[in-house]
Amino acid sequence: MSDDPTRSRKTAAVQRPAGPPWRVKMHDVIFESDTPAGMWFDVALLIAILCSVVVVSTETLPSYEGSSTLYRIEWLLTILFTIEYVARLICARHPIRYAVSFWGIVDLLSILPTYAGLILEGSGSFVILRSIRLLRVFRVLKLWRMMDDADELSHAVWKARHKVVVFLIVVLVAVTISGTLMFFIENQLQRVLAKGDTAPPASQFSSIPQSMYWAIVTMTTVGYGDIVPQTTVGKFISAALILLGYSLIIVPTGFVTAELKSSDTDRESEPSVPCPRCETRGHRADAVYCFRCGQRL
Repeated sequence: MSDDPTRSRKTAAVQRPAGPPWRVKMHDVIFESDTPAGMWFDVALLIAILCSVVVVSTETLPSYEGSSTLYRIEWLLTILFTIEYVARLICARHPIRYAVSFWGIVDLLSILPTYAGLILEGSGSFVILRSIRLLRVFRVLKLWRMMDDADELSHAVWKARHKVVVFLIVVLVAVTISGTLMFFIENQLQRVLAKGDTAPPASQFSSIPQSMYWAIVTMTTVGYGDIVPQTTVGKFISAALILLGYSLIIVPTGFVTAELKSSDTDRESEPSVPCPRCETRGHRADAVYCFRCGQRL
């Protein structure tokens, strides 16, 4: 991922078809949400997705199983999604590239289960995969400049990736060591303390992987309570691990916050891009359309 703030704008320009004009306009409506037409298209698409998920979920209720009304609604929505998928292929600059992209595969998976239901019995229940398309709601939220915040967050996480990896390695080491110690203490130490007089109670720490699972649950302060140490030493380690978990939770947050602050400082130093139509300033460096009049910058 590039750290260039104009990456999104350049990517949008590359994905935009060269012509004819109707294809370019179709692309701006379907793939962009900065224009009023693009906004309403995304809103209508989101409503259709929600309706489809509700229909598929309702069909699983015993009282609505085999409902002909829901069956017709699902096929109507599937036809609409099929038309949308074909339209995206038509207006995409590189149709094959879009078809094999993440969103292209998601779009295809959203319509295939219904058609597969005509051949394979019971496959229609997988239409719930369409709920993945609800992630497109972030394109609508871009109208309220929230998509820019999501881009900033992803850039910040990517820039702090090396520190995050080191942090995860430290956590993994702590989980491995504490899990191994607990396995030894809760099994071997109890046998030693019993001195052969009485059989020690069966330990819940039956293996090192099981003990590592306990360490993860404890370190994240979740505490399911399904595995509990019985020895005094084990309880002491458990308390220390909980305190360590509290201190480690804030570490990755600090990394990302520092990168966000750095991005804000860089953005404030960049010149504002005026709109050629209404001359409004205050656009982001990676803005494609004017947030006031919708003119392409």
